[in-house]
Amino acid sequence: MVDTHCHLGDVKFDSDRDAVISRARSAGVRHAIVIADSEVATRQGIELAHKYGLSATAGVHPHEAASWNDDVATGIENALSDPAVVAVGESGLDYHYDHSPREVQREVFQKQLEIAARHQMPIVVHSRSADEDMMTMLRDAEATVVLHSFSSGRQLLELGLERNDYVSFSGMVTFRSWHDDEAVKAVPANRILIETDSPYLAPVPHRGKRNEPAFVAEVAARIAELRGLTLEEIAVQTTANAAECFGLLLHHNELDHR
Repeated sequence: MVDTHCHLGDVKFDSDRDAVISRARSAGVRHAIVIADSEVATRQGIELAHKYGLSATAGVHPHEAASWNDDVATGIENALSDPAVVAVGESGLDYHYDHSPREVQREVFQKQLEIAARHQMPIVVHSRSADEDMMTMLRDAEATVVLHSFSSGRQLLELGLERNDYVSFSGMVTFRSWHDDEAVKAVPANRILIETDSPYLAPVPHRGKRNEPAFVAEVAARIAELRGLTLEEIAVQTTANAAECFGLLLHHNELDHR
């Protein structure tokens, strides 16, 4: 399996990061992508990727959009030349918390969409309570999009599928409050991804605990159940999709890049 979205740089992993990586490998997690949410997190994620043989992203989360300036933009764009970096993001729109003004979120998201297109890299997209504006911005986007931890409305899902984007599901699919099994079933086999979003959104039976990449197996198991597949089948399919989306060449536990 590949955990396509984890925040391994988070302070919640500072005390046992080596053990977290070891447990992930023991659980069958072949690879993981360390997600950035700021320029500082981008640099940290790249360091962790090199240390552990993982991948990383470079980008600014909508919560941090107000921090964007020319220097940050240059730093993000320069980071894309690092061989460990496989995508732009996490970027997007979050109108639930509104930690940054909405117009600033849209401006910064648009800049990162353009950066991703210019570098022919996928962009990992965060969307919460912002479906209408998200759809407006994605209709003309040239970059391949990963709709991360998908829990948005059907119209956004349909747009993503029309665009041939990827849709990633997290531990939310195991929650009692999850009521969109049809979304999990609707994504084509070659466009579905799995993730933890750790340390957040720990799946059942780990609900309420710190999430970690090893728990992506619970996500895979639930998706397999919903799609009428075996765990092995969904693991093989989502690993192939991650390799195709992010340009990964996976051999045993080693990583190379196209």
